[in-house]
Amino acid sequence: MSLPSVLSVGCALPPHYADQETLLAALRRLWVKQHFNPARVDDLHRAVQVSGRYLALPIEAYDDLDTFQKCNDAWIRVALDLGETAARAAIAKAGLQPADIDHIFFVTVTGIAVPSLDARLVNRLGLRPDVKRTPIFGLGCVAGAAGIARASDYVRAFPSEVALLVSTELCSLTLQRGDLSVANLIASGLFGDGAAAVVIGGGGRPAASGHPRIVATRSVFYPDTERVMGWDMVDTGFQIVLAAGVPQIVHAHIGGDVDSFLAAHGLARPDVTHYIAHTGGPKVLQAFSDALELAPGALQRSWESLEKTGNLSSASVLFVLSDTLEAGAGKPGEYGLLMAMGPGFCSELVLLQW
Repeated sequence: MSLPSVLSVGCALPPHYADQETLLAALRRLWVKQHFNPARVDDLHRAVQVSGRYLALPIEAYDDLDTFQKCNDAWIRVALDLGETAARAAIAKAGLQPADIDHIFFVTVTGIAVPSLDARLVNRLGLRPDVKRTPIFGLGCVAGAAGIARASDYVRAFPSEVALLVSTELCSLTLQRGDLSVANLIASGLFGDGAAAVVIGGGGRPAASGHPRIVATRSVFYPDTERVMGWDMVDTGFQIVLAAGVPQIVHAHIGGDVDSFLAAHGLARPDVTHYIAHTGGPKVLQAFSDALELAPGALQRSWESLEKTGNLSSASVLFVLSDTLEAGAGKPGEYGLLMAMGPGFCSELVLLQW
């Protein structure tokens, strides 16, 4: 039986862009009366190597978001628009119609809605009434890779069908104004807003020219690491949990995870030509590179995505995948490894072959 394949990727960014200095000035005004050392905020923002970010709302509109309800209402409105845009782009690139989609997976960690946004996208996109839906909340940064893995699992069982993965993350709407922890200060400089969608076809369907098949996937959970990354739910919404040791955990585990995964398929690191890594931040990307002993430039697209848009949580690795496909980087027979890590703490690995 033929393998599932990535038929297309669509991306969407909100129209409101602010360079890092503009964002930093706005946050400095917010925190200057509370923070004993505003220069510390400057240092943390510049260390993340992000030049600017796209925002769900005009920067001045954030002053009015003084309750969780207001933030989440904005999330529902904007996330639905962006998700629709990304999904329509992906479906069109795949040469399909919305009615061709058999299963929609929706991933996010920056807002909540019941019915979930995938249900609302059924109406917006004109999906069939018998479309299957799987909303996934809480996987955070790892959800882009995990979403591809779960969607490919589905079409392996139904090889004539097509799955649509939609990721929408509006990290700016989770900002906690009263939280002066280092974790929140870093998050305020690192995370941005965006959406991405991936169309995955079963092995019974023709693959898209120049796009990879999904050979295998692997999930790895690290026991007793629940407080490494995530949210605390507080009265004002989502409060960031972000341990300083994340890069060290990445460095300690990713090499062994990758080696074991590749070995199970008769491969080793030198067999992988393309590494598609989640843009977790400079220290995380460096940890990926060092632990896997990658050649200079192996993660260049991830570094460029981080600089241009910041960390888009689950959507980030899908943006890097899109850039890889748009560049026509994969040649027939070459292997790629898509990888991300996130709350759990855990990793998700996806082996691709062009």
